[in-house]
Amino acid sequence: MRFKKTATLMVTLGLSATALFGCSTGNDGSAKKSDDGVTTIEFWAAPNPTQQAFWSDMAKEFEKENSDIKVNVSAIKESPTSEASIQSAIAAKQAPTMSENINRGFGALLAESKAIVPLNKIEGFEELVSTRQMTDTIESWKSGDGSQYIFPIYSNSMLFGWRLDILNELGYEEAPKTYSEVLDVAQKLKEKYPDKYLWAKPDLADPTAWKRWFDFFMLYNAASDGNAFVQGSEFVGDKKAGIEVFEFIQNLVNEDAVLTAQVTDPFEEGTGIFTDVGPWTPGSTWKEKYPELVYGETYTLSLPPVPDNMDPENAKTFADAKGVVIYASATEEEQKAAMEFLTWVYSNPDADLKWLEVTDLPPARDDLGTNDAFASYFEEKPVMKAYADAVANGVPPMENSKYNEIQTYIGQYAFNKIVKGEIDPTQAWDDMVKAIEGELK
Repeated sequence: MRFKKTATLMVTLGLSATALFGCSTGNDGSAKKSDDGVTTIEFWAAPNPTQQAFWSDMAKEFEKENSDIKVNVSAIKESPTSEASIQSAIAAKQAPTMSENINRGFGALLAESKAIVPLNKIEGFEELVSTRQMTDTIESWKSGDGSQYIFPIYSNSMLFGWRLDILNELGYEEAPKTYSEVLDVAQKLKEKYPDKYLWAKPDLADPTAWKRWFDFFMLYNAASDGNAFVQGSEFVGDKKAGIEVFEFIQNLVNEDAVLTAQVTDPFEEGTGIFTDVGPWTPGSTWKEKYPELVYGETYTLSLPPVPDNMDPENAKTFADAKGVVIYASATEEEQKAAMEFLTWVYSNPDADLKWLEVTDLPPARDDLGTNDAFASYFEEKPVMKAYADAVANGVPPMENSKYNEIQTYIGQYAFNKIVKGEIDPTQAWDDMVKAIEGELK
């Protein structure tokens, strides 16, 4: 469902990207037009039961109205990762016609290798974007060459959760919004509850690449107002914003407000009072395991805190976002059928409503928070309205095929060392930049 389950590493298969993917003209794994005039396309859904069920239902309904196209839906294998399974399939010329679960970093690798097609070159794409009301949302997905290789399905702007009940005990009525306000909370927390921490999370000290999406990039996107960090093959990071983030974390560490030891459900149990929260957590995990966590009563959600000189009301954050691609190995006929399927799915907001109901992942559309089609859903699940309202604040992952290496360096040379108290913020930034620029050469 989220990046954490599939983007653990960029698997190297012992071949260069060009040799691995190539630009084949035929796909032995996707069916061709049969003798009865039916075009069959293979759709690989994310390795998540709810998403696979959604696409299976869509395929069945589509086929009732389009007898000349058959859509076979199956889940991407997740061993060792979904990315690795896709890479292996392409190398073996067994790629599907289309698949979801593609983030911008992996999409950049596929595009560089000419393994996927520019969707804007397929007839019907502009109609699809317009029909789904996503003209603004899709702009941030545009590739450096001006093409659109990924059709975003969901864009989940990650929010921070705060234990509102504990904040109330400390004298606060709402979540702090600036660095100085957060530090004030941390100090009062340690005075009243020496055994509690502001941020209790082992991942903060772990260099694994995807973990930076849910700590560093949430804070950095807010501090830099959505700076791209890497653009093409150039590092364009905002040094001032980056150092401010590191200084913020350093100050929390100095207050003994950060815990990286393994603790079972630290936020849920109240060991920590601040953590990243995705929409799948309140709707599934907490609903079943922690029913006492009630939005607006025992916890609240907020955009990331910002440096004191910034307006916190429209802070940017990291968008856990993925979409659909169409593979270059599919025939033109299959590519056209794939676009027809997507256009049919998104011809009516009811499909996105169903998606919301079964996945709790916000659809990537401009009108999510204002379209009456979704009003009943948000009335039933008010916590999800916070995510819908933040869709426009989300910055998707960097578009660079080396995102895995780059994000590993962020932890290895900077963020993890700051958390461990091993380095000062300026040196951390300089060491990180040196490593990243070396990788981009």
